Amino acid sequence: MKISIGIGSHSARHIKGAVEYVQAADRLGVDCVWSAEAWAHDACTSLALMAGKTEQIHIGTAIMQISARTPSMTAMTALSLWDISGGRFRLGLGVSGPQVVEGLQGQDFSRPLTRLRETVDICRMAFRGEKLQYEGKAHVLPRPGGEGKAIRLEFPPAPIPIYLATLGPRSLEYTGAAADGWLGTSFSPDHAGAHLDYIAKGAKNAGRSLSDINICATVNVAIGENVEEMINTRRMGVAFQMGAMGSAQTNFYNEAFQRAGYQDDALAIQALWKQGKRDEAAKRVPDAMVTQFQAVGTPEMVRERFNKYRDVGVTLLSLRGDDKLPTPERIAQLEQVMDLV
Repeated sequence: MKISIGIGSHSARHIKGAVEYVQAADRLGVDCVWSAEAWAHDACTSLALMAGKTEQIHIGTAIMQISARTPSMTAMTALSLWDISGGRFRLGLGVSGPQVVEGLQGQDFSRPLTRLRETVDICRMAFRGEKLQYEGKAHVLPRPGGEGKAIRLEFPPAPIPIYLATLGPRSLEYTGAAADGWLGTSFSPDHAGAHLDYIAKGAKNAGRSLSDINICATVNVAIGENVEEMINTRRMGVAFQMGAMGSAQTNFYNEAFQRAGYQDDALAIQALWKQGKRDEAAKRVPDAMVTQFQAVGTPEMVRERFNKYRDVGVTLLSLRGDDKLPTPERIAQLEQVMDLV
């Protein structure tokens, strides 16, 4: 099992510290750094900087929102980062959610899986060096009735791996059938079937196996002796996922926890959050919704959690620590984690 790290909106606001952290990860043998985007820094710009500041570590988007770019621009950006990094780039894609897609991007969120499939199809055409001529339900190239023509991007073919951040059953099956890797969140090795069973089903239907997909699961890590305090400080984050990471009708994170056996808890926490009772929502989070979905505790406890991820088939563990810590402390924590792994 290999290790990756993430840089998101918070660390991107302090780009010097983020560069130092990623350079340390490069020296320590971390496999990949993933850059996220929500409504602050985009996922791509910082990766171009990281590519120029590192030697071996791979760079990847986790995720590049498909609603924020046309498929051809997604492919152009991916090929640019592949070129800049000397072939160290991984393209992570996701559909995001209706609040961001419709509220921030002003795009239609209907048929998200169809749009994801078509984006992957068009990107793969571009990566093979083909002219971009495509007729789908959401995307048609060239645009019919106009003066456009099918265009080939001016890049040589590139074997850019595509990772998909999916959570719903149908999307997970598609990941198993078509993706090079999976970017997993709301994942617990204690309830791995809530995600991996669907990926395995999709892989089997496509004549593949689960071993053909690089399973990358995100895990929040906290190491210390005061386990109860660490659990308590993480309840609010779980409550935020249950209540705020999507609308009342569409929350993929909440649904993933439900499939793992926490239906009553997830719905109750969501209801409290939507009522504005955030403190009550956090208090409603049971210990298991923290401890079974994160790696929290003493070094021995965290090592045991890492082993569980490995044993259920996770091949790339994506670490999320406290990115508000000073950079030297973040690097020290990463060194400790690498020793545990």
